[in-house]
Amino acid sequence: MAIKILIPTALRQYSQNHHSIQIDGKNVGELLGNLTEKFPDLKKHLFSEDGRIRNFVNVYINDDDVRYLHGNETGVKDGDVISIVPSVAGGSGAAKSDFSKAEIERYSRHLIMPEVALEGQRKLKEAKVLLVGMGGLGSPLSMYLAAAGVGRIGIVDFDKVDFTNLQRQVIYSTNDVGKPKLQAAKERIQGINPYVQVDTYETRLTSENALQIFENYDIIIDGTDNFPTRYLVNDACVLLGKPNVYGSIFRFEGQVSVFYAKEGPCYRCLYPEPPPPGLVPSCAEGGVLGILPGNVGLLQATEAVKLIIGKGEPLIGRLLLYDALAMKFRELKLRKDPKCPICGENPTIHALIDYEQFCGIGTPEDRVVILAENEITVKQLHAQMTTNGGVFILDVRQPHEYEICRIEGSTLIPLNELPTRVNELDRLQEIVVHCKMGGRSAKAVKFLREAGFEKVKNLKGGILAWADEVDPSVPKY
Repeated sequence: MAIKILIPTALRQYSQNHHSIQIDGKNVGELLGNLTEKFPDLKKHLFSEDGRIRNFVNVYINDDDVRYLHGNETGVKDGDVISIVPSVAGGSGAAKSDFSKAEIERYSRHLIMPEVALEGQRKLKEAKVLLVGMGGLGSPLSMYLAAAGVGRIGIVDFDKVDFTNLQRQVIYSTNDVGKPKLQAAKERIQGINPYVQVDTYETRLTSENALQIFENYDIIIDGTDNFPTRYLVNDACVLLGKPNVYGSIFRFEGQVSVFYAKEGPCYRCLYPEPPPPGLVPSCAEGGVLGILPGNVGLLQATEAVKLIIGKGEPLIGRLLLYDALAMKFRELKLRKDPKCPICGENPTIHALIDYEQFCGIGTPEDRVVILAENEITVKQLHAQMTTNGGVFILDVRQPHEYEICRIEGSTLIPLNELPTRVNELDRLQEIVVHCKMGGRSAKAVKFLREAGFEKVKNLKGGILAWADEVDPSVPKY
């Protein structure tokens, strides 16, 4: 049977900040043994080397001291509550979290809340939180966690600030364009709160480095924008027993949950497999309301703070859906999948895998591969247009993208309409196909060549490359 065990404040740092937990067992000794098996760092604080409960630790069943019952052999029944009461002298434990006068003033609105108070603020100061991705979600997350007083924040990213980021990645300014994101983000975070330690990992998160990076943090927050990294973050969190605060955004809609395999489902329980490559467009292709990641990122930050201070009901086993257009929230119940390959009853995944391959990226059967002779660079196209013309430029983007910018003289046929409008094209004419960056146009080239078009090429880099290398007056989006 599962019995509730209350974890005292002094020991919560060794139990992933749980203030209570349900543990199976028939008597006190079995319960404490299972508890320390779940949280190995607790063992040395509860038991001496000979396996006895330490003299400075008392254990109570409800209101009764087990020393005056049957000790470790004391049986338990449904509804019993176990309390662990260690000797607490103060001093060294609190010293590392003592607050200066300036910090007291800074966090005063937290300190006067009974749900937070000094105890909760100490937990925030001692907490270690890792943010994977410093984009739209990572921006509000990092700023609000820093402002709240989270003592150590790790940030993982390898990108540079671009003008297109500024519409939603509010941690960056116009002056930061061209800088590494981590450099600009760290400066802003420490400007918000100089008491925060900021760790930077300017690298792509991979199966080779994820466990090593994650193990130093209490909570992992997923602010990524691609499926391979999402599954990587999930699996690393499950293997290390850490909570994964999940958020995703697209256009006007967002999702938030807390995937924590020890207490509920993981991301694989919700989505056992990723969608095929290209089926779900990224924000770069489909767009996102600039305010949306602010809303979703703040919900993630709220969940992280709740986990740290041990208050409220975290979104474990619940998926929160946000529709900004309708201004509505919906909540769906999530269940742990007993057949989940990593957190189920008989897991088959015991180590990190190749997530690019798992998501069908980089495999010949799922990826459109364009041979070099079927590609053309923007400079080659420009030279050909300047000298002899005679080339038909096919734009396979969406109409709203075509309105933003276009290559002069191009013809728009969106990719999804191409199969029904292919008769509008001349098989004898040389055709150059382009989109925003080259992905959709590669699919169009593949389709056209299979349909018998031999003089068709893909514009490498799309219209963004055209703007960079040929015509700077063309706006980038």
